[in-house]
Amino acid sequence: MSQHDVQPRGSHWIGGALLAGEGGAALPVLYPATGEVIATLAEATPAVIDAAVASAREGFTVWSRTPPAERGRVLRRAADIIRARGAELARLETLDTGKPIQETEVADWPSGADALEYFGALAATMTGEMIDLGGDFVYTRREPLGICAGIGAWNYPSQIACWKAAPALACGNAMIFKPSEVTPLGALKLGEILREAGLPDGVFNVVQGTGPVGAALVSHPMISKVSVTGSVGTGKRVYAGAAASLKHVTLELGGKSPLIVFDDADIDSAIGGAMLGNFYSSGQICSNGTRVFVQDGVRARFLTRLAERAEAIRMGDPLDPATQMGPLVSAAQGERVMDYIAKGQAEGAWLLTGGARAAMQGFDGGFFVQPTVFAEVTDDMTIAREEIFGPVMSVLGFAEEEEVIARANATDFGLAAGVFTADLARAHRVVGQLRAGATWINTYNLTPVEAPFGGVKGSGIGRENGHAALEHYSQVKSVYVGTGPVEAPY
Repeated sequence: MSQHDVQPRGSHWIGGALLAGEGGAALPVLYPATGEVIATLAEATPAVIDAAVASAREGFTVWSRTPPAERGRVLRRAADIIRARGAELARLETLDTGKPIQETEVADWPSGADALEYFGALAATMTGEMIDLGGDFVYTRREPLGICAGIGAWNYPSQIACWKAAPALACGNAMIFKPSEVTPLGALKLGEILREAGLPDGVFNVVQGTGPVGAALVSHPMISKVSVTGSVGTGKRVYAGAAASLKHVTLELGGKSPLIVFDDADIDSAIGGAMLGNFYSSGQICSNGTRVFVQDGVRARFLTRLAERAEAIRMGDPLDPATQMGPLVSAAQGERVMDYIAKGQAEGAWLLTGGARAAMQGFDGGFFVQPTVFAEVTDDMTIAREEIFGPVMSVLGFAEEEEVIARANATDFGLAAGVFTADLARAHRVVGQLRAGATWINTYNLTPVEAPFGGVKGSGIGRENGHAALEHYSQVKSVYVGTGPVEAPY
């Protein structure tokens, strides 16, 4: 047995209890730092999916009739439980994802707790309006959609589960969540925590599996909405599948986001933002600013200091609090990233630093790749056009503001963008012209749950977090009230 064994008592969470799910294909869970198997789950069979839907229907009947204030109390209690168990949950997240414990202690489950607390506080505020018609009047009700399916990604598995569950449950929906088969453990813990917080059985369910399980949820006639975090390809397939039954859809997809550094920027802050936007979570973040445009006058100084700081990043044991960067999530992701690094070199980019696998003593089976920076990158290179999802930064030069705006927007993606400059008028002017859903000025990749998050163009549809998320998990009903006799021409 692995020293990191975290085998749960069941593979799925249905009806307020763990379910073994016998008969499903085995889903081994690997610790990315060593490659060892730390748990083995079972893929959901059609019977398990049917059980989850039946459970969610029963849960929805109870939950949708629960007063919104009480729904909010349950979510806030869940947030308190997560915070009380922060160390235990951070360790599980590190074993599931390979991310350093210094990250998972502050960024993963804590963000999930923030979402549960935030939407818990909003639950009782979702009121309608009254429209006076001079006697007759109309009032509106904001009602839940029904059963919502959440399909998660492997880079922030527990945060994503909370980000989707919190607004869905606050609005009175039930949810069936399918985590990535690569990182399936946190969602099961969330089910246990929500039940302990007082959530009625069946309101939140978890089914494990690969693409076919997600497709079964997307096509199920009893499911009213699908929310997906994943690749553009996955999003397109889900959108097409959901169209058959006209389901509500939220898609939070990939990006190739620009981060623009003007000559007058605070260079150390800009470098810090670029590093956070490329190396945090080993670069496995959809909103990363992987195209770093640096104005000509400061680029040489920027690159010199960037290389020094990138080479000082401490890689190693993810469970060591001093480790700053861990492995990629899987061997397949490691191969993908190394392939892109090879393409960058073949197409003529200057490898400033990194570019190789990182050998870690005692972690021979881990999927470690050095923080990598390419300079002299041009817009037509593969590494400047395609999402890599690893610790690979591309630095591009530019001369003028209008030029860099046009180049930054010359992509099918539109998730995020950032601007570093001391001229705040220019900062607001440039951000206003960047075609992206989430943007930053003089910082990067901060995503508080109070703020809407999502993309435009190929990066998705709909928004996570903020008040905007409530609109994507509820619908408005108009009620016309007649106060006099009905006049008819017949």
